[in-house]
Amino acid sequence: MNNDIVVKDIKQVTVRFSGDSGDGMQLSGTLFSTLSAIFGNEIATYPDYPAEIRAPQGSLQGVSGFQVRIGSKDIYNSGDKTDVLVAMNPAALKVNVSNLRKDSIVIYDTDSFQKKDLEKALFQTDDPFAELNLTSVQPIPVAITTMTKNALEGLDLDNKQVLRSKNMFALGIVCWLFNRPLEIADQLLEEKFAKKPLLVQANIKALAAGYNYGSNTHLTATTYRIESIEHSKGFYTDVNGNLATVYGLIAAAEKAGLKLFLGSYPITPATDILHELSKRKDFEVKALQMEDEIAGITSAIGASFAGCLAATSTSGPGMSLKSEAIGLAVMTELPLVIIDVQRSGPSTGMPTKSEQTDLNQALYGRNGESPVVVIAATSPTDCFDSAFWASKLAIEHMTPAILLTDGYIANGSSAWKIPNMEDYPDIKPHYVQEYYKGDPTVWRPYFRDEETKVRYWAVPGTPRYMHRVGGLEKDSQTGIISTTPENHQSMVNYRKEKIEKIADFIPLQEVIGDQDADTLIVGWGGTYGHLLETMIRIQANGKKIAFTHFRFISPLPKNTEEILSKFDKIIVAEQNNGQFASYLKSKIDRCLPIYRLNRVEGQPFMVETLVDEFIKIMEK
Repeated sequence: MNNDIVVKDIKQVTVRFSGDSGDGMQLSGTLFSTLSAIFGNEIATYPDYPAEIRAPQGSLQGVSGFQVRIGSKDIYNSGDKTDVLVAMNPAALKVNVSNLRKDSIVIYDTDSFQKKDLEKALFQTDDPFAELNLTSVQPIPVAITTMTKNALEGLDLDNKQVLRSKNMFALGIVCWLFNRPLEIADQLLEEKFAKKPLLVQANIKALAAGYNYGSNTHLTATTYRIESIEHSKGFYTDVNGNLATVYGLIAAAEKAGLKLFLGSYPITPATDILHELSKRKDFEVKALQMEDEIAGITSAIGASFAGCLAATSTSGPGMSLKSEAIGLAVMTELPLVIIDVQRSGPSTGMPTKSEQTDLNQALYGRNGESPVVVIAATSPTDCFDSAFWASKLAIEHMTPAILLTDGYIANGSSAWKIPNMEDYPDIKPHYVQEYYKGDPTVWRPYFRDEETKVRYWAVPGTPRYMHRVGGLEKDSQTGIISTTPENHQSMVNYRKEKIEKIADFIPLQEVIGDQDADTLIVGWGGTYGHLLETMIRIQANGKKIAFTHFRFISPLPKNTEEILSKFDKIIVAEQNNGQFASYLKSKIDRCLPIYRLNRVEGQPFMVETLVDEFIKIMEK
C-alpha cells in the first residue's frame, strides 16, 4: 500500500450495503461480516429486506440492505447510524439518508445515478446529495458497473451475469477501506459457488478489481483498521438466529435421546429453519414440508405422541392458524416446541420486517384455558440456548412450549463459540415406565406426578401402557371422556399448576448495572442488545441505572416481583404497544411504577433515541 495512505485505528464501525433486491447486497454484507469474524472482530448484523420483494427496479420500495457493525469489543447490536454506506442506486441513498452519521462515507455507483435512475427514486434534481442536504458526508463516486464489465471482459458471461458481480466490486472497495485480506473471501466464494466455477472466477476477479481500484486511486486519504480481540479458546463460527435455533433443537434431541421431527410450512422469516433441518439427515432429523400451517403442527403432534422431540416453525400469521392445534397439544399434554419468528402484522403485514407483537398471541391466543410455556430468545446466538431450554421444558414437563424469536435476530448474525455439550444439563423424558411407581394395571393416561403435576409419557408400544388421548376433556382419574363440571375444573387447575410449577426449574432473573439505582430498564426477546447499550451509555453520562431482560416469560422467574419492587421507576421498552408491561401488571399484585416506551415501526430500536427518552423519564 502507498505510504501516502494513513491507516487509522478505530474501535468499531457500522457499514451498510444497500441497493436493489437483485444487487446481491445480502451476499456482500454476509461475506464482509464473515471476514470480520474470522479476523477476530465482534460483529452484529442486520439484513434489512425490502418490504416488497418484487418491487419495481430502482424504486424506493425495492431497496435491500445489509448492515453490519464490527468492532474490537462491546458490539451488542447492529448499530444506529451508518459510518459507511454503499449505495448501488439513488433509491438506496434516499432510503438510508436518515441513518447516515455526520462525516460518513458514501460510496455510490455513478453508472446507476443517471437521470432515469434519479426519477425512479423520485428525485427532483440531478444532484441527489444537494437535494438531500448531505453537506456533511464524504461522497465517493465510482463507476462500479462500468469497471465490473471491464474487469470481467473475456469471460464467457452474458451481460446479466456480469452485472451480478458488481456487488463484489463494491465489496472489494470496502475490503480495501478496512484492510481486509482477500484470500479468505476468495475461499468463501469458492465454497459458495463450488458447482459454478465460472461464477467463482467472475466474483473473485470483480472483488480483486474493486480492491485494487481503491488502492491504486487512493479513494480516501485514510483507511481503517479494527484490531482483533483475544477470544477464549474454542471453535467459532458466524451464525444467524434461525441456524442457532436449528442447532439448539438438534442438541436437545441428542441430550434427550430422542429423534427430532419438524413438521412445518415455509413462511417468511422462519423458512430457513425448515430448510436447514431438512439437510441434517446426519443427525437422523426428519423434516417435512407440509401443505399448510395446520398440517405442519398436527404432524408434529402425531410425532410427539409417537415419542419424538417434535417441533413446528412459523411466523405470526401461521401461529394464528396453528392455535386450535396448540390447544390440542395442551389438552393431550404432549411435548411440542412451536417456534414463532415474529414479523410485522397484522395479517400479511410486512413479512420482512421485525416486531415483538406476538406476545399476547403466544400467551392467550387459544380458546379456553390453555396455558403453555413461553420463552423469548434474546440474540442470534441465544437462539441456541433458548431452543434448548424450550425443548427441555416441553419434554420434561409434557407441555407445548412456544419459542419467540423475531426477524431481527433470526436473520441477524453474530460470532458464536460452539458450546461444549457436556456443559449442558441432561434432558430426561417423563417416561411412564421410569417415573410411575404404581401398578401398571391401574395406570391411566392422566395420572401425574403429584409434585410437578406432570403426566407420564407412555410412548405407543410401551408394554402394559396402552392408552388413548384426544381433544375432548378427559376424566382426571380414568382418562375416559368427561363433561362433568367438577372434573373440568380439576383438569383446568392441573394444567395451570403444571405450568406455574415450572418456575422451580428455570433460572432466577438477574439484574445488571447499578444495583442501587432508582430506575430499572425492562426488556424481553430480541431487543436485548439495544437496551444493554442504552444502559451503558446512560451510565457513561454519570447516571445510575439498572437493566433486567426476560428470556422466560411463562412462567416468570420466581424472583420477578422481588426484583421489580426495589425500583422507583420501571421502564418497559417493547416493539409493540405494551404487551409485556400489561402482562407484568397482571401477574404481580402490587402496583408497579411502570413507564412504557413503545415503537411499532418494523425496525430495531435506535439506541440514541432510547437514551434520550429514558433520561427524560428518569428526570421526571
